[in-house]
Amino acid sequence: MKLDGTIAMKPKLSKLFLIIISFLFVTLIPSCGTQTINTYQATAETTLTWQVNYTNDPTEGKRGRFEEFAEVSLTNLNGQKPEAGVFQDDKGLWWPKNPPKPTLDEIEARQQKSYEQASQPELLRQVKYYITYQQNGQTITLPTNYAVYRQVVKAYPQKIPLRLTMGINNGSVEKAEPIN
Repeated sequence: MKLDGTIAMKPKLSKLFLIIISFLFVTLIPSCGTQTINTYQATAETTLTWQVNYTNDPTEGKRGRFEEFAEVSLTNLNGQKPEAGVFQDDKGLWWPKNPPKPTLDEIEARQQKSYEQASQPELLRQVKYYITYQQNGQTITLPTNYAVYRQVVKAYPQKIPLRLTMGINNGSVEKAEPIN
C-alpha cells in the first residue's frame, strides 16, 4: 500500500489485466455486426398492470413485497392504431383500456402477515419493442429500443431498405438507418 492509501498493482498483474481487456474487446466487437433488410415490421407491446406494495412499515422507506393484479396488453404494429387501442401517448404508442382496479377484498386477500400494510394500487406502464425481418428465407424477431421502433415505423410505408446495427452476439438491434 502506498502512503496516499492506494494499492499499487504489480507490473505483471497490470499487464495481464490489459491483455484480458484487449482480448475481450477484440472478441466482442466483431459480434456487433450490421444487416441490410428490405422486408420488416416494428412491434411495440404496451402493457398496463395494477401493482400493490406490501410492507411492514411504509414510513421506513424500505421496499416491500410487490404483488401484481390485473394486466392487459396491446400490440402496436408499424405505428398503426390497433383495433383495441384506446389512447395514444406522446410517443405515438397506443394503449389498451385500463384493466380493472383491484378491490379492497382482493388487496387484503394477498396480505401474507397481519401487520403488513398495503399501498394504494399503482398502474404500471411497460413497453417492449421488437423488430421482425427476413434474412436468408428465415423470419427473425429481435428486441430493440424506441429509437429503432420509430425509425422502422417511418420507413415502413415506403418500404425503404434499412441498415441495422446489431447488439452483442447479434441478440438485439441497437440502431436502424434508412438506405437511400
